[in-house]
Amino acid sequence: MSLSPSRRRIIATAAAALPAAALPAIGLATGAGTASAASALPGGGDLGPNVIVFDPATPGIQAKLDEIFKRQESDQFGRGRYALLFKPGTYHGLNAQLGFYTSVMGLGLSPDDTLINGDVTVDAGWFGGNATQNFWRSAENLALNPVSGTNRFAVSQASPFRRMHVRGNLNLAPDGYGWASGGYIADCRIDGTVQPYSQQQWYTRDSAVGGWLNGVWNMVFSGVEGAPAQSFPDPPYTTLPTTPVSREKPFLYLDGGEYKVFLPALRTGARGTSWGRGTPQGTSLPLSRFYVVKEGATAATVNAAVAQGLHLLFTPGVYHVDRPIQITRPGTVVLGIGYPTIVPDGGVSALRVADVDGVRLAGLLVDAGPRNSEVLVEIGPAGASAGHAADPITVQDVFVRIGGAGAGKATTSLVVNSNHTIIDHTWIWRADHGDGVGWETNRADYGVVVNGDDVLATGLFVEHFNKYDVQWNGERGRTVFFQNEKAYDAPDQAAVQDGAVRGFAAYKVADSVTTHEGWGLGSYCYYKDAPTIVQDHGFAAPRRPGVKFHDLLVVSLGGKGQYAHVINDHGAPTSGTDTVPSKVVSYP
Repeated sequence: MSLSPSRRRIIATAAAALPAAALPAIGLATGAGTASAASALPGGGDLGPNVIVFDPATPGIQAKLDEIFKRQESDQFGRGRYALLFKPGTYHGLNAQLGFYTSVMGLGLSPDDTLINGDVTVDAGWFGGNATQNFWRSAENLALNPVSGTNRFAVSQASPFRRMHVRGNLNLAPDGYGWASGGYIADCRIDGTVQPYSQQQWYTRDSAVGGWLNGVWNMVFSGVEGAPAQSFPDPPYTTLPTTPVSREKPFLYLDGGEYKVFLPALRTGARGTSWGRGTPQGTSLPLSRFYVVKEGATAATVNAAVAQGLHLLFTPGVYHVDRPIQITRPGTVVLGIGYPTIVPDGGVSALRVADVDGVRLAGLLVDAGPRNSEVLVEIGPAGASAGHAADPITVQDVFVRIGGAGAGKATTSLVVNSNHTIIDHTWIWRADHGDGVGWETNRADYGVVVNGDDVLATGLFVEHFNKYDVQWNGERGRTVFFQNEKAYDAPDQAAVQDGAVRGFAAYKVADSVTTHEGWGLGSYCYYKDAPTIVQDHGFAAPRRPGVKFHDLLVVSLGGKGQYAHVINDHGAPTSGTDTVPSKVVSYP
């Protein structure tokens, strides 16, 4: 089905496609495939073998979906990566079950351009009905008519549900209502009721829902039409009428027969979806302006493409880099589909962004290598000072993992030095299970360090770091929703001692900061190897009028460790083996 003329009338900022030239041979050896001045890298091209495109006439769609799910259902730390793309049109009788590293996406300009009379399902049969390890999968830009009237999407971290229209209910729990620890919804319309059931926490942004069933520990909403009213601590709903600043994730779509990438416009005081009131606001770039990155490409080749003026589309795969990928040009789009995974070798950084306007990073997984990297992802160099309020850098669905797939180390996972950066949904995870896991084996002291001013985080998930999970040094920072677990494997109290303070806070605002604000923040501890450990607090911040927190909680999971306070010396302690949160409605 072709797009209507009205949907083609979007502002195009792309220049003419660069001249195509034969692609140099790309190898795994250091520096292989670097483009010379006489041999420019071409834009566009095919999307590779792990991007599977369907249209309504494609035979055997369900069989192909089942084949990929069987391969990926329990392959938590494997190399398989897939993007399943559905051209605009109507599909009948499908159930796209999503396993690890699988993304399903519609190729319309609006979700309603691609309708599945069926389901996009995530369940937890592979893990005995426990959904707490249903990571790294996504659903985007589709309309669903669920067969039973309710679509099941039982996920935990790093599993976004974006730009979806569910013409029915959305169930976020596994069959049997087992444990689940999600999750994230953005730019979606759910005509029926969202049913979290056993979900411990959830963040929903700039969407519309027909109803919301319940909350367990921490349910946060910003800019959501139909969201429940503010009621924390009981029910545990934190509701902001709008999102301060947002810009939706870029996405691939078809304009007639041509692939393009749509870049949604910046919104302030956003509420509701970006697409439900006519032609979406934004610009588009043809795929010919992108270097399509495939497995085997080196950092040298990728950097040459950026220097040449191309944007980057990473296709599903695992990419080892021997030097950082350098994003130096304003407005560069770096979009991954199907969980492309960047692994830095030799202790280098994986990705560095210059202090320039408008860079968009989206849809990437960074996996620490066995030799320690000081920083895995750096947004702006140290000392960055430019203002980017009119055109901020955005970091969306960019996930970081230290260990799990093998021994990995990184002193700091994500450093944000550039002012006005928007971090929109990230899971920064020091692994607590899998291969290469141990207090020193996958050592990682800091999850997120924010040095820039006016940085906004919407949907911040950071877990298990040896020291501070979040260290916020910049002024006027804001966080809407935070989920944290302290490191499970701390060997004793001394290992987590912060000077005279027992335990490193999950979220620390520097003593020098005068203005900061957070809404809906939770920290949990489960010191399985040393259950007598005490955290003096989950949150630490200077006591000043400009530093404000709303709706905080700490939880001891089964009494394995305890919190003495929630924030600083404020808030009741957790106690005993009952997993009951201690909550603070406002601070100071």
